[in-house]
Amino acid sequence: MSDYVLSETTRAKFKKISTASLATAMFKRGLRNQFIQGVVPVAPKTETMVGQAFTLRYIVAREDRNPITVFRNADHPQRVAIETCPAGHVLVMDSRKDARAATAGSILITRLALRGAAGVVTDGGFRDAAGIGALDMPSYHARPSAPTNLTLHEAIDINVPISCGDVAVFPGDVLVGDNDGVMVIPGHLAEELADECTAMESYEDFVLEQVKAGTPIIGLYPQTKDEFRDKYEAWRKANGR
Repeated sequence: MSDYVLSETTRAKFKKISTASLATAMFKRGLRNQFIQGVVPVAPKTETMVGQAFTLRYIVAREDRNPITVFRNADHPQRVAIETCPAGHVLVMDSRKDARAATAGSILITRLALRGAAGVVTDGGFRDAAGIGALDMPSYHARPSAPTNLTLHEAIDINVPISCGDVAVFPGDVLVGDNDGVMVIPGHLAEELADECTAMESYEDFVLEQVKAGTPIIGLYPQTKDEFRDKYEAWRKANGR
């Protein structure tokens, strides 16, 4: 478990950074597999999801262990995860990339949102997906799914290292999610990536403006010609970037 604590200053920086920029910055550091595969927003959001990971792990359900009556147990891990995920964190669920049964539904996810979670991610499915998508809290899944999780999944562990969409997620990692998907950032890299990618986003805004004005891409992106370095510095000062 990471000792890293995400500051509100760094959270604010990540909210202005795309998953594409983060993927490039981590690739430069040799990290090629930090984008959660097969996961999409339940509904598009205008605000980027940012928060540290609080995890829930599912295993394959065995019929004698998972009758409908297990939901009466006060210590059922799925319910406990909903009630103990800290405010500002993202609940990340390892559903074994199996969306044939739902990881959770709108009642539980609504409760999670009202408790102040920053978001929720599963590599499985959600039931009542329309209700989840209507929440202000960002949510990500593989696809909608109606059957209860008990038919295929058993919630077994809370806040342990998991796999979600083929990415290792450790409690305390920082998750950043936009309308493209979700990146997982090791806590020890969070501060430097926030600063580096803030600068990247600034330069890419400049590049896009130049491209729309008809400028050829060679030498501009990536910047290999001094003329564009000088032009960018003038643009940055003029725009307060």
